[in-house]
Amino acid sequence: MQKKTILHFIHGLTRGGAETMLVRVIKELGAYRNIVVTLDPANHFKGELVCDEFICLEKPSLLSLPASVVQFRKLVKKYEASIVHSHLPLPNFIARLATPRHIPLVTTIHTSISQAVDYRKFYMRLLDRFTYNYRRSTIIAVSGVAMQDYFSVLKIKPHKALVIYTFVEETLFAQKEKHKNETLMLVSVGALRAGKNYGYLVDAFATLKDRPVELHIYGMGQQQQLLEQQLRDTGANVVLKGEIKDIPAVLPQYDGYVSASKFEGFSLSVLEAMAARLPLLLSNIPSFKEQCKDLALYFDLEHKESFVAGLEELVTNKSKAVERAEQAYVYMKQNYTLDLHVKKIKEVYTEALH
Repeated sequence: MQKKTILHFIHGLTRGGAETMLVRVIKELGAYRNIVVTLDPANHFKGELVCDEFICLEKPSLLSLPASVVQFRKLVKKYEASIVHSHLPLPNFIARLATPRHIPLVTTIHTSISQAVDYRKFYMRLLDRFTYNYRRSTIIAVSGVAMQDYFSVLKIKPHKALVIYTFVEETLFAQKEKHKNETLMLVSVGALRAGKNYGYLVDAFATLKDRPVELHIYGMGQQQQLLEQQLRDTGANVVLKGEIKDIPAVLPQYDGYVSASKFEGFSLSVLEAMAARLPLLLSNIPSFKEQCKDLALYFDLEHKESFVAGLEELVTNKSKAVERAEQAYVYMKQNYTLDLHVKKIKEVYTEALH
């Protein structure tokens, strides 16, 4: 029997949470013919991307929206798509305008749009609202917070909507013997952009220069030079480590995971820290609390002393921190696995096809 074709549509393939999730899930969809379409030629995954065909439209700008709609509609017809599954704002807009109504359309929302920089622009909210009303799709959100946020901000009513949590591959995180020096080694992972709020962490660590604690940040982004200058000015014990491919090999070497994000849809990096059994020190945003429950220490972004107090708790009560980390690991295995995620995605596809 001929395989059904899925057109997976995303902006590009840099190493973000949405992109990583898509690349990994496609490996589990061998029962389908998987065509990956992007707008931007960037592909940081190379051989990790396993699909039947990879196509780049090379139109990453919103200004190219009309031309992209025409091109994408031709691809849907050419490949006789059975399902179109889009990710991130611009591909979502294009897919809604280009996908014929008799072909099932699935749209994944990866972040809380009330906090996203792109959605501060009125025309982004307008485009999202218009395209959703023009061509309603099955909405998948990566968290309950992201789901509620999406419909309330855009003031639209759900057609078909469900939450499917992001996942982590726990088997990749082998336990390793940690370093034996006296310095508390903390880690944070994510693109160097405003929403990740690394400036907050640098300022906080600038007050801890006389303490044996150090933070390593893995990621690249537009705030690289800004953060480098901030580090020169403050002398904070923070090291920018750049982008790394094999995070599972690195995380277990650290003593704890830190994030000061202003918002998240659902954090893959925090899931990876849970898989590596790292104690968590996180900003008290709703999505982190949905993801980690009471299995993390939380701090207030309005007060840097709140972060310092959380760090003190991590240092002075190590046994409790290790216990929470083990509980978080068990919780992750029960709720955020690849098998569970793929099972629910396949259920969405099966329902859409029937």
